[in-house]
Amino acid sequence: MTTTSNDASSGGPLTVFSTPSDLEFRAVRQFDAPKQFLFDAHTKPEHVPQWMTGPDGWTMPVCEIDLRVGGAWRFVWRRENGSDLEMHGEYREITPYDRLVTTESWGGPWPPTVNTVGFVEHNGKTTLTMTIRYPSREARDAATATGMTSGMTMSFNRLAAYLAGPHIERAF
Repeated sequence: MTTTSNDASSGGPLTVFSTPSDLEFRAVRQFDAPKQFLFDAHTKPEHVPQWMTGPDGWTMPVCEIDLRVGGAWRFVWRRENGSDLEMHGEYREITPYDRLVTTESWGGPWPPTVNTVGFVEHNGKTTLTMTIRYPSREARDAATATGMTSGMTMSFNRLAAYLAGPHIERAF
């Protein structure tokens, strides 16, 4: 499976989704920003809730990040109707500005995953590659059937807009 997705109203960059193996799901997107900005946007609690909110109508009132190998992270999203959705994990590898490896657990029927995010910069543009490794093909396929590509695309579009905002140089 390889698909692309973007925000048709903005004509912005495409996010390319693929399943490179039976256990993996991958998202690749280029951003018009240095990799340091992308890394910080993924690892600093003042930035993550500004963009990682998935579909419209959700906010992130809880964003806890202990950025060290073995450190925990926890995000809680809240829907307009007041219902919450939580995920948490642990940092396994941190290579500043280049790579993050974390575990991710949603709880309930969803098995934990290992997520690797890489940041490669060329001429001030950064390609983000996120690979999510599931414990089984069935788990991967169940997750991708939830519409996660749509939510990821919305979040990546928000991230692109956030990185392009006038506040960005002061924030990073």
